Amino acid sequence: MTRRTPEADIQRAIVHTLRIVLPRDAIIHHSANEVGSGGKAARQRQAILTGMGVFPGFADLVVLTGGQVLFLEVKSPSGRLSPAQKAFRDMVKAQGFGWALVRSVEDALGALADHGITTRAQALNPRRRACA
Repeated sequence: MTRRTPEADIQRAIVHTLRIVLPRDAIIHHSANEVGSGGKAARQRQAILTGMGVFPGFADLVVLTGGQVLFLEVKSPSGRLSPAQKAFRDMVKAQGFGWALVRSVEDALGALADHGITTRAQALNPRRRACA
């Protein structure tokens, strides 16, 4: 049996949707930078990963498309950013990259629009092109 969490379910739905709406050459990447909680073995594994370049607070998803980079931090409706996630957000934004906290597919689509990332649906919508 697989243990499922609300954040993981939300993230799966977001990734599924982004794969449909973004251009085919877009890259959607999850950086698996967490080992889990508890125990000496988990702490040792986390130390190994940190030495290999895992960055504390790194966003759940990175979207690369059309020369743009957008970091998405996925949270459940009641989830909060950790201090490391806040620090990562601030560093990324200070460098001019896009970052967004998303709690749903709708939030993720809104983040794309807010950061000027065109989806396939927007590109194909003649009504939108006529208004531009």
